[in-house]
Amino acid sequence: MSLTPQVAVVGGGYAGFAAAVTLARGGARVTLFEASRTLGGRARVVEKDGYRVDNGQHILLGAYAETLRMLRLVGVKPSVLETRRLALVYPGLCELRAAPLPAPLHLALGLLTARGLGLADKLAMARLMRVLKSRKFVVEPDRPVSSLLAETRQTSTLNRLIWEPLCVAALNTPVDQASAQVFANVLRDSLAASASASDLLLPKVDLSELFPVPASRWLAMRGHTVRTAEPIKTIQPEGEYFRLDGDPWSTRYDHVVVATAPYHVAALVEPLPALAPVVAQIDALRHEPIVTAWLAFDGPVNFPEPMIGMSGGYGQWAFDRAALGGPEGMVSVVISASGAHQEIGKEALEIALLQELQAILGPLPALKWAQVITEKRATFACTPGIERPRCATPHPGLWLAGDYVASEYPATIEAAVHSGVIAARSILKRCGLREQNLLSVP
Repeated sequence: MSLTPQVAVVGGGYAGFAAAVTLARGGARVTLFEASRTLGGRARVVEKDGYRVDNGQHILLGAYAETLRMLRLVGVKPSVLETRRLALVYPGLCELRAAPLPAPLHLALGLLTARGLGLADKLAMARLMRVLKSRKFVVEPDRPVSSLLAETRQTSTLNRLIWEPLCVAALNTPVDQASAQVFANVLRDSLAASASASDLLLPKVDLSELFPVPASRWLAMRGHTVRTAEPIKTIQPEGEYFRLDGDPWSTRYDHVVVATAPYHVAALVEPLPALAPVVAQIDALRHEPIVTAWLAFDGPVNFPEPMIGMSGGYGQWAFDRAALGGPEGMVSVVISASGAHQEIGKEALEIALLQELQAILGPLPALKWAQVITEKRATFACTPGIERPRCATPHPGLWLAGDYVASEYPATIEAAVHSGVIAARSILKRCGLREQNLLSVP
């Protein structure tokens, strides 16, 4: 192995760039390959009819420590994120707002003063959190979220307006199929942690500009290479080194990080028979979709909050993009996981969502443009007892990174970034190197 390890990162999403930046900080020489011309992977910008929109609406939480650290490292200013205290607002139905107090008072007072929740609802919410805390947020044996909600006697109002929407938003899996343990982990590190951990961080820039593009510039300024529109076909072993089929320079690499979507892994590692069990594990993952409808109106749309909940129809969450630095009149509506919306066409869905928005917000300006973007395999289905592959693989020098890699969390931007950092630090440790100003990862 060379004194300065040569590392290839295949995939230009959040996991790939987190790995690349961490490796560069540790003294490795990094080349990152992205098959598309657009950086970001499944969290990227899409250009259509003169509009630049994200392929899916994402929010970050204050608990996303690794993502926020990585943004700081590559020079992203905090002002690109609209930071708001947790507010679950269903206009005319329910308002639960965290108070400007230290934890746990921020949620205690928020629950006490919540509108649209009766005494039975508030007692039930407190009961669920108390039960989870008493068990140190360990759910044994793991089971569906719906079973946990039934066990702790949650009310139908709470389930409909709080727990089910939070579960589907976080795990992208219906409550009757979602892992209660992973949901408990999410609650532990957000609602039950510090007051800032539950803050909503809403990007004011597109998802490519939020991290992948600044990270690409950061790497280039330090002599590393980011190659777009250059798909890698396979990873070829060559003794203790690797060559990439698709690399025009035919460089020999000491290590390779595969940071693609899980369904692209099998083709890449086909020449590596030791990875057959890992590929089988990845192939066993079931996937869930996310639909984002982008609606551009001919005039401002009056939202009570930049993010509001929707209940009783197809839409789940709606975002006022004008309040987040976007053009006036731009709205996004998100539908996570599988459901009845898959049974109707895009035009019918657009009409239904317009009617739902109008019922919530009142008369709307004329619709100028609409685009429905469906990520059919947006995330893995986060089911009880699911087995996910680890960063390290049976083939020395070959590593995995992505939101599907084993962790305590569901498929989120934070999970992707965390996996990239872990893969990179494992390589640095193997090479006897250490990241500059290394910060520990929980």
